[in-house]
Amino acid sequence: MTQQGVRWTADQVLALAPDAPSRKAGSKLGVAGPWSEAGSSDEGTVWGLCKGSGSKPYQTVVDIADTAGPAYKCSCPSRKFPCKHALGLLLVWAGADGTVPVGEPPGWAEEWLASRRKKAEAKRSSAATPAAPADPEAARRRAEKRAERITAGATELEQRLSDLLRGGTAAAEQAGYGLWEETAARMVDAQAPGLAARVRELGAIPSSGSGWPVRLLEECALIHLLDQGWLHRDTLPDDLAATVRSRIGLPAQPEGPPLRDQWLVLAQYDTADSRLTTRRIWLYGTDSGRTALLLSYGAAGRAPALALPVGLALDAEVTGYPGAGQLRAALGEQFTAPAPTARRPPGVRPDEAAARYGEALRADPWLDSWPTTLSEVIPTRNTGIWQLVDATTELALPIAPHAASGPGLWRLVALSGGAPLTVFGECGHQGFTPLTAWPKGAGETVPLC
Repeated sequence: MTQQGVRWTADQVLALAPDAPSRKAGSKLGVAGPWSEAGSSDEGTVWGLCKGSGSKPYQTVVDIADTAGPAYKCSCPSRKFPCKHALGLLLVWAGADGTVPVGEPPGWAEEWLASRRKKAEAKRSSAATPAAPADPEAARRRAEKRAERITAGATELEQRLSDLLRGGTAAAEQAGYGLWEETAARMVDAQAPGLAARVRELGAIPSSGSGWPVRLLEECALIHLLDQGWLHRDTLPDDLAATVRSRIGLPAQPEGPPLRDQWLVLAQYDTADSRLTTRRIWLYGTDSGRTALLLSYGAAGRAPALALPVGLALDAEVTGYPGAGQLRAALGEQFTAPAPTARRPPGVRPDEAAARYGEALRADPWLDSWPTTLSEVIPTRNTGIWQLVDATTELALPIAPHAASGPGLWRLVALSGGAPLTVFGECGHQGFTPLTAWPKGAGETVPLC
């Protein structure tokens, strides 16, 4: 594939930004003014010098053709990847106005590219060398010890939930965060991070407004169900037992043969807490019809390394993780860099979307949402609630509260202009979260997050 013929849109470039400030700063640099000696190659490299506050311009180079996702190098001191200069350079390149002509990379860019090629070759050679066999007996003993700790933690958590119900939910309101933080710390000691995360979320419920006792009981019931699933895991079907282990927080490895397909990048977004930044990338196999979720992690305040341009497709292999109803997959070998495609996931009506989420809950009761594409829907405000209304049947799904208060909603409304469009997002118990949209009759993918 000749990368020079593949021009990304501004939305696809900005979807790579690690956060909103970087997106805003990169947009300001997405014009020709600050740039000099910019160029690109048919192999998929873009470079340029960006004028900064110092006497020397920043040297910025981007390897678009890297099959592991775009790679970036900039002489600025930023620790974000991509930095605002890389985003600005890609925006200028995407403009296709002649500011970034085809040419040979300068020495400083070629030096970085050569270093990357050398490291990639060494990595391939290392992967081809058989690893030393692990000690299976030692691994078994470690797994048994961890399982014993988790069992002790789950048993203790069951007792604490019983004490809460016996004493009444008013005690949870009086105790505040302290009760749950201490309990979560105990679950961390038990090496059950999944339980710890769920327990930690209980602390915010008493201050979440009217009806909080019901929501607290619902979440306690789900934690109780997960506890019991772990304590009786030997009696569960294999797929459900794998889901329980995953929800508890035990690591898992991809299983089964890899699936090669043209994978359309449907959406990419980050969530963060004080400990970790989690990036979710949704893919759709245009030939297999399968939807897959890639998860990537970064330390708090740092963007994860994996980034894929929304709206493009890549010829690659993915391998699924074990578990009932699990969509998580690992990205394997990529055979080409991302390229445009006219293929789109088929859409369903709002009632079908809700039914699919219900079916998914049977396999994984702890599932917050399910990926869904809605076709021919119009964003509409009705009695103070934003909804996605089917243009034919007038059936509707409410937009999730956190999405209804974000900027993505207004972009969706402006994109629709009262006309139906296709929307991909996550359908869950709080409503529908729009992530990507396609206007009717147009092929361009518009990220909403």
